[in-house]
Amino acid sequence: VPPGGYRATTYAIEPDASTASYFFATAALTGGEVTVPGLGEGALQGDLAFVDVLRRMGAHVEIGADRTTVRGTGELHGLTVNMRDISDTMPTLAAIAPYASGPVRIEDVANTRVKECDRLEACAENLRRLGVAVETGPDWIEIQPGTPASGVEIKSYGDHRIVMSFAVAGLRAPGISFDDPGCVRKTFPGFHEEFAELRAAIG
Repeated sequence: VPPGGYRATTYAIEPDASTASYFFATAALTGGEVTVPGLGEGALQGDLAFVDVLRRMGAHVEIGADRTTVRGTGELHGLTVNMRDISDTMPTLAAIAPYASGPVRIEDVANTRVKECDRLEACAENLRRLGVAVETGPDWIEIQPGTPASGVEIKSYGDHRIVMSFAVAGLRAPGISFDDPGCVRKTFPGFHEEFAELRAAIG
């Protein structure tokens, strides 16, 4: 192979679609609107399909050429959904599931048991701490509608996705805290600051 050298260029790098799920879920839960630029039609990351789950639950979703917008409608419907291919967003859905009008059943997520922690059981444990009725099986979790309690400490299990997911639930359950809030540094060191800004903007 002959020598080639390098040429300067501009290369667009997509934002992390898994992390975007917390912001999309915030819009769906609160009735606000969130747009994430850089994630749109032809996105390479499968986790952008999480917005399709939010659409099925009643949120308004627009996927453009270079951005995706989710706008809440003030209501979330229950559903049964297979999340095998977008399992990193399973905790996000689990955290907002109690606010749906009907049960939310998430299936085919056995692989979430072998992530940074057993995410399926971590979600179940924290939802029970919030006073929400939950059932689990080898590869599924079913969450009943409820009114999560305030002032609950969430057990993080050292898993960044558990903390970021339940931060969304905390939008409607005041006083939620975390035993290890700093574990978000694995993927998003400034998450709490950014999320606080979004919370203030949405009101």
